[in-house]
Amino acid sequence: MFRVLIGGVIALAIAMGVARFAFTPILPAMQAATGLGADGAGFLASLNYLGYFLGALGAGLVPHGPVRTAVFRAALALSVGSTAAMGLDFGDAESAMLPWSVLRFVSGVSSAGIFILGIAMVLDTLVRAQGERWAGWLYTGVGVGIASSGLFVALIGGRLSWTGDWLALGGICAVAGLFPALWVTDPPPVAAPPVSGADAGGGKAAALSLPLLLLTVAYFLEGGGYIVSGTFLVSILKTMPETAAVGQAAWIVVGLGAMGAGVFWAAVARRFGSWWALILAHLAQTVGILLPMTGSPVAAVLSALLFGGTFVGIVSQAFALGRSLSSGGAARVVGALTAVYGVGQIIGPLPAGLVVARTGSFDSALLGAAAAVVLGALLLALGAWIAGRQARVRAVASMGAAS
Repeated sequence: MFRVLIGGVIALAIAMGVARFAFTPILPAMQAATGLGADGAGFLASLNYLGYFLGALGAGLVPHGPVRTAVFRAALALSVGSTAAMGLDFGDAESAMLPWSVLRFVSGVSSAGIFILGIAMVLDTLVRAQGERWAGWLYTGVGVGIASSGLFVALIGGRLSWTGDWLALGGICAVAGLFPALWVTDPPPVAAPPVSGADAGGGKAAALSLPLLLLTVAYFLEGGGYIVSGTFLVSILKTMPETAAVGQAAWIVVGLGAMGAGVFWAAVARRFGSWWALILAHLAQTVGILLPMTGSPVAAVLSALLFGGTFVGIVSQAFALGRSLSSGGAARVVGALTAVYGVGQIIGPLPAGLVVARTGSFDSALLGAAAAVVLGALLLALGAWIAGRQARVRAVASMGAAS
């Protein structure tokens, strides 16, 4: 069981920390060496998230058994290959845009395959071994990968150049990827009792309540808002003389914050409820998005901590709340939330990159991202109020029926 869990942690570190998010700490050096503009960087980021979105849709169609294991291993190989190939010499940004676009798209598709299929197989194994209590540790892989890739670029990046960073990270992932490839496999299916037609196919259709609709729209806004910092944070800090020295270190802090985010926000939800945990996380993230505008190195590090410490927690709590609102259609609700979050991630970097390219400043992009996250918090507050009112009405109706 623990070998499978460790393999899952390594797989998530490869898929999310390196293949998906190493682009952020390497981006400033890429831009300086190739002339890649913020608009081009935003386009590449959006292509990666488009690949992730489509890969997530495809992963849901992969059948259980040897096929799922084989697709997971293929995704690992594609992830490693597309990461290393980013370090090949394609010339300046104009010449390299096409191969970079293909590689970032493939990286997104493979990351989704690793993330979704890997998590499913690890959780199935833990359930069989009655080790569900260890499931929370699986998600530390995201933070471990982000922190490790940031530390690598900070310590070694200057000696290798940005191309060497990609090649070296690809080589490290090739070795590390052997462990999840060997250890994470799809366990044999367990015979399940027959289900009714309403519950077949991944759960009955969820009733579209107003609180659930508000959660879904808020989650879309979060996807479009957080990803601006997720794409440009290091570049933002590197462009300001006051914060340039902490640019690479900030990404390490993001990873450290992400490691414990799921556990922390779960504790907040137990104390105040998932609605208020999400609202508080959105507000904390808004502060983190805006802090780099101050130009303070201390504020920059705090920004990184707030960003890393909120985005993983928001994902986990949105899924938890969505399941509680699903009226028995949890699988469909989680799928819908994943889809709208993915669309937000695709859209977010594009206008941000265009605004930066035209104005020469990240301030407007950060303000727009913060506005999207704040609007999400307001929708969540409305959803919490409506859900509370509905609960009170049901309680009164129940008391009346009992009497």
